[in-house]
Amino acid sequence: MSEQTTTNNQSIVDRVHENVHSVNPFNKDGEYGTKNVVLYKFLTILSWLLVVITSVYYTFARPREGHSKSDRHRIWQHQPHTPFAMNEIIVSIYWIVLYVMQMGYVVHFWHREEVYVKAAANVGVHFVAHNLFLFGFIMLWCRSYYYWAELLLIVNFFNLSSAYFRHSTTPRFIHIPVVSGPLAWNFVALYWCGAAAVNAHTLPARIVANIFIWGIGAYGMFFLVAFKDYTMGVNLSVLAAAIGVSQFLTHIIAFQWIFAFVIMGVLFVFSVAVAGGAAPGLKGGEVVSEDRERAPLLDSAEDSV
Repeated sequence: MSEQTTTNNQSIVDRVHENVHSVNPFNKDGEYGTKNVVLYKFLTILSWLLVVITSVYYTFARPREGHSKSDRHRIWQHQPHTPFAMNEIIVSIYWIVLYVMQMGYVVHFWHREEVYVKAAANVGVHFVAHNLFLFGFIMLWCRSYYYWAELLLIVNFFNLSSAYFRHSTTPRFIHIPVVSGPLAWNFVALYWCGAAAVNAHTLPARIVANIFIWGIGAYGMFFLVAFKDYTMGVNLSVLAAAIGVSQFLTHIIAFQWIFAFVIMGVLFVFSVAVAGGAAPGLKGGEVVSEDRERAPLLDSAEDSV
């Protein structure tokens, strides 16, 4: 009788474990049940709408609560004129394009080919987490909580980096809006928010910024050389241009805007060369390969990062 009871209890535990496993968003690649896909559909749409509505609202309105009234501002209102301040028009267009492309990513969950559904699900957790972190960042940024906003950017940087290196064979039109586009912005935003947090307005701060800005170029070249990922190169070149335009308009007698435009030019030229196959010396994992659209899920060991 005791053995029968033990067997029944074990059977119940196994069934519970299977049910939980079927809806666990942290499953390994390809282990997605119907319940899990439905959950992803709901969470991706909800989190995407949350961050889009929030960003649009705070582009035109400022918070009604928080610090003193002078510390509550719209996303681009009273942008601290630090060495990493970005042009609002360029960055806004950048995010509008990403938001539109992210709509295409969400549609992949309804794709009739299972490989595309799996590809979308593979990065689903990272996408939802990114949206929540971005929502929190906007809320904190508009209330001048720059240090806490920087902390969220750091956590999101690890989240997006994990998505990048864990799912290197994601189809291009998922990779760009969910991984490389947000990751490039998050990296540059670390400088943007960090400079605002430390109130980098002094001459020594600008000298330090003249050195740190080259980190954007080095970061972009890392992906171009190691992975031949021209999408990261293009994304970072656009954001470098945003810094360059802003610095030129506010501090014309300075090196920062010159460095930003140099970085923009170098990254863009190398990105075009890699995309066109004119840079055979840049060998690597080819995160963005020409075959990705035809083979969105490459499960063999040699295709992993």
